Amino acid sequence: MGKINILGLGPGDVDCLTLGVIKKLKSGIKNYLRTEKHPTVSFLKENNIPYKSYDYVYEKEDEFDNVYEYIVEDLINNSKEYNEINYLVPGSPMVAERTVEMLLERDMEDVNIELVGGMSFIEPILQLVKRDPINGLKIVDGTRFSIRDIDINIDCIITQVYNNRVVSDIKLLLSEVYGDEYEVYLINNASVKGKEKIYRIPLYELDRNREISYLTSIYVPKMDKIIKKVYDVADSIDITEVLRSEEGCPWDREQTHESIRANVIEEAYEVVDAIDNKDIDSLIEELGDLLFQVLFHCQIGREEGQFNIYDVTTALNKKLIYRHPHVFGNKHLEKSDEVVYNWNKLKFKDRNINTFTDILKDMPKLPSLMRSYKVQERAADIGFDWDNITGALEKVKEEYYEVIESINDKGGDSRKIEEELGDLLFAVVNVCRFLKVNPEVALNKTVNKFINRFEIMEELSKKMGKKLEDMTLEEMDELWEKSKLHKD
Repeated sequence: MGKINILGLGPGDVDCLTLGVIKKLKSGIKNYLRTEKHPTVSFLKENNIPYKSYDYVYEKEDEFDNVYEYIVEDLINNSKEYNEINYLVPGSPMVAERTVEMLLERDMEDVNIELVGGMSFIEPILQLVKRDPINGLKIVDGTRFSIRDIDINIDCIITQVYNNRVVSDIKLLLSEVYGDEYEVYLINNASVKGKEKIYRIPLYELDRNREISYLTSIYVPKMDKIIKKVYDVADSIDITEVLRSEEGCPWDREQTHESIRANVIEEAYEVVDAIDNKDIDSLIEELGDLLFQVLFHCQIGREEGQFNIYDVTTALNKKLIYRHPHVFGNKHLEKSDEVVYNWNKLKFKDRNINTFTDILKDMPKLPSLMRSYKVQERAADIGFDWDNITGALEKVKEEYYEVIESINDKGGDSRKIEEELGDLLFAVVNVCRFLKVNPEVALNKTVNKFINRFEIMEELSKKMGKKLEDMTLEEMDELWEKSKLHKD
């Protein structure tokens, strides 16, 4: 098993090389550089220290991951051949060096690793922007940057921004959250004497700089808490905690899981209403209200020592991973109906549901139309269903005549009429299911349509100088027909 000494070349100034690194460089051991594009390499040239660079791999491979895998395998093979080698990386070995991470994963199995530290690029950047990291600092790889890396409540250094294309991708993601006018720092050649440059610019100008290179970093300051324009979930958790505190809101402090349980249903329906109305602004607001219900219950659970939001997110993610083996495991599913079937199968297994009756009983107290729909779906899963929609439509006719019969029979027994009307509604829901129409959504649209037409009726009656309540049924019916001519 060979040995690799991983040496940090510092941020760029030769004076930042440590004595330990210099000693290893002059030991006669073969030297391998991740990249020759670093100012400190001049020290090796001036002292006639031979080395091999992996820059050629970047040109050969299309993906960074492939580059890193190649370098790691080549280093391990060379360490076995020469017993001991030096691997030189910019900055500190333990800061933003993916190849070092990968080598450490192989430490003591395929190779022995020794780290010989160097100053990272972080200290020079902090000095340039004059900010203290004690209040939070995040360091991310620009080549892998995604929206989940953004945290508006702490400062962030984005490194590995080699060219304008990478910077442009980063700019677009940051602008989604911070806005185009938000000011960030673009830093070139931190710690390289005579070449350091720092620009404080709005995000929309970020990729216009023509000096971007392998020694460029982006510093994103956290959002100002006083004049904050953007908030994240962490802020919402803090606000919820304040509302429940002694200094908070008396009403919020009094609430329990039971007292606000109906609010979840109400907010969910308002989300659906916003979707039906294609009102994006309302959808944003209503999704926020629904999220607040989750945070509110989590805060109550935390105060009572029952659970916190991490328990909720952990349970959610475990469930998503477990119930999607075709994504996170080896199971292969191609059709959406196969996915739904497999999801339900895993769910019933979790809940120790063993009979078909248990499957039907395992239904939350949803609104009746939704509950009917889901019960029928589960019955259909085991083959208890009509062959086609004709059977479902005939059943509606049958139930309709039974309603008429119940009204005419024995003066109309209210309990019997209620039962038969329930059967009729259940049969209509079955038709909806065959046609893949959500009965709850369909009925809600009809209610809205009725209200809109009624509003038109009232407007027409006012133009006639009459009140609706003073009109005959025939007159109102005539206005109703006219209201139907308007676009719903």
